[in-house]
Amino acid sequence: QVQFVESGGGLVQPGGSLRLSCAASGSIISIVAMGWYRQAPGKQRELVASITRGGSTNYADSVKGRFTISRDNAKNTVYLQMNSLKPEDTAVYYCNIGSDLALRFGSWGQGTQVTVSS
Repeated sequence: QVQFVESGGGLVQPGGSLRLSCAASGSIISIVAMGWYRQAPGKQRELVASITRGGSTNYADSVKGRFTISRDNAKNTVYLQMNSLKPEDTAVYYCNIGSDLALRFGSWGQGTQVTVSS
């Protein structure tokens, strides 16, 4: 059974940057699409970035141009570089399989908290 462990969150000021990491317990990242999700207070969990097994990336309009998803197959780890952070980016961030199906059927870890505030 695959487990994902997120890390790298914290408190930053608007305009700041953070780099999130997602470590997988199995050698799965290299053979499936992966994604970063977030859930803000009072809102539903949403997919914000994904990367296919071939390396193609997609982003939600709200983060496009500011966030970059990448992976290191040797380390079985997915990253999310977040720049120009805004208060509306405040949320708990999770990683999982890069498909909307994960929102219905996925098993979620604790995630990592990102807070953007002055």
